[in-house]
Amino acid sequence: MKITDSLIDASILRELGERLARARLDRNLKQAELAAQAGISKRTLERLEAGEPAELVNLIRVCRALGLVERFEQLVPEPVPSPIAQLKLQGRERKRAASPRKRGNAPAGKWTWADKPEPPKP
Repeated sequence: MKITDSLIDASILRELGERLARARLDRNLKQAELAAQAGISKRTLERLEAGEPAELVNLIRVCRALGLVERFEQLVPEPVPSPIAQLKLQGRERKRAASPRKRGNAPAGKWTWADKPEPPKP
């Protein structure tokens, strides 16, 4: 199954668990062996492979034991700022997100043409 944005979280977890199990079996490892190599309990590995929620550090440990850690680079690639952003930053690193800018000093309420008076309010 292809992992897409349309899948619910439980389906993604289940698919990731199945992929971990296939990777383990491709390496001809028993769950107890992989769990020992990863430094986690066999029950934790069973939960990961079943697609149950688990701590992220446990997923990283299992992927390290399976030799899959390098693939995280594809999952979350390092962001590359645009050339214009690089010029603005002048070698500094961006530390926080900016707040949305307010547009001009527009008065609150409905906008009207200056030469047309608003009708009186009852």
